Amino acid sequence: MNIRSIAAQRFYKTEDMIMDIKIPAGKKLITADDKMSYMGRIDFSDKTAPAFVWAGSNVRMRFTGTSVSAALFNKRFFNKMSLGCLIDGKEGRADFGTADEWEKEYIVPLAEGLEEGEHEIILFKRQDASHYFKFFGFVIDEGGEVLDAPKLPTRKIECFGDSVSAGAVVEAMDCVGSSDPENTEGIYDNAWHSYAAITARNLGAQLNDTAQGGIAIFDNTGWYHAPNFIGMETAYNKLFYFPDGEKGYTDWDFSAYIPDVVIFAVGQNDQHNEADGDPDINDPAFRTRWKERYKDIIKDLMAKYPRADFVLTLTVLNHDPEWDKAIDEIANELDDERVSHFMFKRSGRATPGHPRLSEQYEMATELTAYLSGKGDKLWE
Repeated sequence: MNIRSIAAQRFYKTEDMIMDIKIPAGKKLITADDKMSYMGRIDFSDKTAPAFVWAGSNVRMRFTGTSVSAALFNKRFFNKMSLGCLIDGKEGRADFGTADEWEKEYIVPLAEGLEEGEHEIILFKRQDASHYFKFFGFVIDEGGEVLDAPKLPTRKIECFGDSVSAGAVVEAMDCVGSSDPENTEGIYDNAWHSYAAITARNLGAQLNDTAQGGIAIFDNTGWYHAPNFIGMETAYNKLFYFPDGEKGYTDWDFSAYIPDVVIFAVGQNDQHNEADGDPDINDPAFRTRWKERYKDIIKDLMAKYPRADFVLTLTVLNHDPEWDKAIDEIANELDDERVSHFMFKRSGRATPGHPRLSEQYEMATELTAYLSGKGDKLWE
């Protein structure tokens, strides 16, 4: 068992910057390379400090003791910071950091006063590119033990999407069916309750939630800028997908995770172009160019995932139905039995703001039924 229980432990990031994590008296650090299981596009180039980049990425551990905290180094870009966790199935949220802290190491308390005995924790990234963090491990009681790692499901789903797929503003429950509240600073974001994550849990599957708020197909369109406007054409094959992070862009190793099902939910933000005027899906030239780039990405993913089923969709967030029609055209033009176009019952007309919990669960119920209807062969 790889346990460090000294009062201060040094960790390194790039360029030999030393960070000190001070372990409280009576506690010990269970390092990230101990008995834990991980889910998501996570950077394991340093196994003692895996970097959590994409929304919903998570780590699970079983342990004994009465308390648990997370030890990490956080790189903040914008918004307030919070982590999500489930301890013995009960969900919690841990806020940390201040507005003037951009790069800092933390020990974030997650639970105190637990009953003696065995516990299971899932720590997950609630937000998308507002930050990333290097996870050093869990801090538990000095007398606690780490048990065998929780097993992950064998079924696998990957979702490529935007803010809806990332669970943005999902917890703004006073705004169901209406616009988002102003200046939320990420406090209502929760990737655990995106329709993609709910569907995966409904079906007993893992999920890589490759979703980023504001993203469109093309670079220089959409709303996601870090600092330039980045599209899915740049991000879909990346691990680090923002250029202003410690490593800049890094490639994703597609062999590390081969999904059975790919949900591709991009198109909501594609009508926006900050620099040159908004594209029009009714313009034949743009429609053709957009569809061809969309198909290029799908074809590349189909080659990387030769047995996966692909579900093309858009969400219930308000949008012009011409985008749904264009996606239907894409599915027909690809003309492959592995590719289908799925439409939610209220696609594009449920809400002008981000879907809240009830609307995310509505989408998950419909998508779960659709995938279940494909039978067990979907997972073979």
